Amino acid sequence: MISVTKLLFGSEYDGDELRYQPESARMKHGTSAGRGPVVVWNMTRTCNLKCRHCYMDADATHHRGELTTEEARAFIDDLAEMRTPALLFSGGEPLIRPDFYELAAYAKERGVRPTLSTNGTLITKEAAQRIKKIGIAYVGVSLDGLADVNDTFRGKPGAYEAAMRGIENCVAVGQRVGLRFTINAHNVQELDAIFDFIEEKSIDRACFYHLVYSGRGQAMTEEDVTPAEARRAVDTIVRRTRDFEARGLKKEILTVDNHCDGVYLYLKAKAEKNDSLARQVWHFLSMNGGNRSGIAFGEVDPEGNVHPDQFTQHHTFGNVRERKFSEIWKDTSNQPLLAGLKERQSLLKGRCARCRFLAVCNGNFRTRAEAKTGDFWASDPACYLTDEEIGL
Repeated sequence: MISVTKLLFGSEYDGDELRYQPESARMKHGTSAGRGPVVVWNMTRTCNLKCRHCYMDADATHHRGELTTEEARAFIDDLAEMRTPALLFSGGEPLIRPDFYELAAYAKERGVRPTLSTNGTLITKEAAQRIKKIGIAYVGVSLDGLADVNDTFRGKPGAYEAAMRGIENCVAVGQRVGLRFTINAHNVQELDAIFDFIEEKSIDRACFYHLVYSGRGQAMTEEDVTPAEARRAVDTIVRRTRDFEARGLKKEILTVDNHCDGVYLYLKAKAEKNDSLARQVWHFLSMNGGNRSGIAFGEVDPEGNVHPDQFTQHHTFGNVRERKFSEIWKDTSNQPLLAGLKERQSLLKGRCARCRFLAVCNGNFRTRAEAKTGDFWASDPACYLTDEEIGL
């Protein structure tokens, strides 16, 4: 996750302490010394939408074998003991689970900051009030375009209008809310309109995800943006973020799942001969350390299986029903892939292995490399930097 706002302006927002600490890049089992990783719990595979890029392949079916409420509470207890800083409740659609509110409140009680990733369509006025009362730190609503583009992508007419009402209900009660937008060939032209929407709806935060070829997203490898389109997309994000800042609109803008974005911002600052900005960008990138799946970020699926991140569920390290998450996360003795992720740089191949920015990117996203080449340690095909830019 790259905070464009942080890199450009040094702004402080909730969550920055998880990404920008002097020792963060050296950690092997968590975000910083004495703390565990940020954990995503995909608490159900059931969803009321059927999005084309869903990494969970979620649907409206009731799925058996998901963690019970009591098992989930034991899992949260372990995260609290591990000093996990944040637990992201995701799905499927987490608001479909009747015990969501109970478990989010329990995480808050145990000192694990609860956040919510949702399609937003089920956030009624009453739901927004409950979310606010519990103390959920942030609600991320997935929206992949305006009106028809979003509804086509999400597989249900009216999804856009319902998500918009969910956002408005959060804003009305003072709940911090943001957008989660996955960039692809079908919606990249809507970025300016999305920034207009962010301003119009008084939205606090926006995360612009790069497409990861996982779950149903595996079928979209040919629908990803081209390198040139990716660069133009980041240019648009930077331009509009600067405009917000210039007009005093405090909006946190991030990009996710492509760590060459940070390097691109650094190279743009150098090209503009803005040495002070280049130093600032490099300073924060150096603390961040690039992709940290399997280190400072992990995922647990609905059945309790532990994975390096939510997009890499085809690689499993253990199950929280059989062994505590904290033990699984730190024990690499019989998990060569987990061990590799914690010390990955010597295993990388191709452009990633020879890139002069490896220390601040850390090989980018391994799942994309594996999906495209069959080799987990190959170069990430979504890196849009040229050979010359990366020093080849």
